[in-house]
Amino acid sequence: MKKEEYMRMAISLARRGMGSTSPNPMVGAVLVKSRKVVGKGYHKKAGQPHAEVNAITDAKDEAFGSTLYVNLEPCIHTGRTPPCVDAIKKAGIKKVVISMLDPNPSVNGKGIEALKKAGIDIKVGLLEEEARRLNEAFIVYMEKKRPFFTMKAAASLDGKIATKTCDSKWISNEESRKYVNKLRSNMDGIMAGINTVITDNPLFVPRVLRPKKIPVRIILDSKLRIPLSSDVVKTAEKYKTWIFTSEESRHDKSNKLSSMGIEVIRIPREESGRVSLKYVCEELYRRDVVNVLVEGGGETNSSLLREGFIDKILLFYAPIIIGGKGALNLVGGKGIDFLKDAHKIHISTIKRIKEDILIEGYVHRDY
Repeated sequence: MKKEEYMRMAISLARRGMGSTSPNPMVGAVLVKSRKVVGKGYHKKAGQPHAEVNAITDAKDEAFGSTLYVNLEPCIHTGRTPPCVDAIKKAGIKKVVISMLDPNPSVNGKGIEALKKAGIDIKVGLLEEEARRLNEAFIVYMEKKRPFFTMKAAASLDGKIATKTCDSKWISNEESRKYVNKLRSNMDGIMAGINTVITDNPLFVPRVLRPKKIPVRIILDSKLRIPLSSDVVKTAEKYKTWIFTSEESRHDKSNKLSSMGIEVIRIPREESGRVSLKYVCEELYRRDVVNVLVEGGGETNSSLLREGFIDKILLFYAPIIIGGKGALNLVGGKGIDFLKDAHKIHISTIKRIKEDILIEGYVHRDY
């Protein structure tokens, strides 16, 4: 096998931890000796042993004198687990091949430096682009101090997400909805605006058998208009739910919601009256929310795009045309006056899900 194949194996192993490692990154490790894989491991869950340690355990005595392939720089700090650098040195590994530096300031470059001082040969940059794409949410979380936001929507070919009567069930097909439910179980949070809650009465939980986790439901509701009869409220004791509201919203309603299991978080509002998205991001970062799936309506999408917080888009286009000025648009708000100000999307993939078309792309390319 070639070096690239060993690293692809490590990245593939890392991907097994998707939905379970947050707020940690996904990491896989492969130990090779005399062109033979002698140990493999990946980080399964936050708080459990890291990929390097699992690979060393798997290799046993064969780890001595081997080469370690790992998609992220080994850690040097003590968190919920000991430093991986110490385990690598103790195992007698002679060479470490790394895809990318760890964006965590506590590690960035320091793990590599410690390994070099121990006389271990280091190579960095093998399949770096693939490694960065795998941990794109973790990179944004560390470098921008906010969650990675993915805007997901089902729309008609003319960009409508509902009819003028707000009918939207279902624009996308069953296979697309299964895809989204699987995606939900890999997320830390699902975000929506209050208009979506009032109009659609969604539950916002993964409808899959034995989901990896249930993401926290994040509702933006500056005036606490959320109906007490909504499914989000009625299931709050079962599923963690946060409502971001303004400091001026009703305290009696807030107390009632709290008694029903919802955590009401008061933050400053913008001049428009909406809750400040900047403060929402700061609070989510503080609470270790690394990735968020945005399932709001046109106004929420517009606000997040305008503030530069949307990182990725997943658009499911159905082969239908809705039409009408009163139908709801994928992106609301005031819109732009000039094309030069349009949000430019870097499309990464286009694929068919039966008759639907899924477009995946990025708003930023700096991670």
